[in-house]
Amino acid sequence: MIGIRKFAYDLWGDTVNIASRMESHGMPGKIQVSSNVYQILKEHYVLVERETIQVKGKGEMTTYWLQARQTDLIVN
Repeated sequence: MIGIRKFAYDLWGDTVNIASRMESHGMPGKIQVSSNVYQILKEHYVLVERETIQVKGKGEMTTYWLQARQTDLIVN
């Protein structure tokens, strides 16, 4: 809780903390996703595993670069 007269609530959960750490390890023009998101997208998108990143309070984390939709690779 922040404030004395007007209370404002500020909640920072695990998701926000991980997203912040991933952002600091990202690269311009690339989309980086977590292992959980990889599991959801892997059937429809091309994702490339990248080196593990160090996440404060979590340790090493595997992330992936989103490359393209699977359908974008089909040539008629």
